[in-house]
Amino acid sequence: MATTTTPTASFVTTPAQDLATLLGRVLIAWLFIPAGWGKIAGFSGVVGYIASKGVPMPEVCAALAIGAELGLGLLLLVGYQARWAALGLAIFVAVITPIFHNFWAAPEAARMMQTQAFWKNIAVVGGLLVLWAFGPGGWSIDGRRGNAGRAAYA
Repeated sequence: MATTTTPTASFVTTPAQDLATLLGRVLIAWLFIPAGWGKIAGFSGVVGYIASKGVPMPEVCAALAIGAELGLGLLLLVGYQARWAALGLAIFVAVITPIFHNFWAAPEAARMMQTQAFWKNIAVVGGLLVLWAFGPGGWSIDGRRGNAGRAAYA
């Protein structure tokens, strides 16, 4: 039985790898896209929450969060400029995590939940960095254009 492969700059992927990469992109995007829509629907509440954390210009930050989650999440989902979308989301999550999940300063009753949320976000950053490093796979717009496996900095 012959298998088809997707050539990339430095390696060849199998259909199973392309499927796994697609599922990974969908699942990670699923984290961000609904969050972005939710921030649009509840913009004033989001602004209030951001302000409560002492973040300056909460309206601007809320709009940036919507752009990152919704815009970059959609790019990641379809696999267009997916490496840069993944890197942008990794930076976004790395910046907001210590602000919104500062378990070290949380009340005792919330400390375990905030610790788990902090480390889950760090794991998401790790997954996004893997996508940045290795690309979105062959079953993506980038893959169809032949640049799914090129170096992110090329």
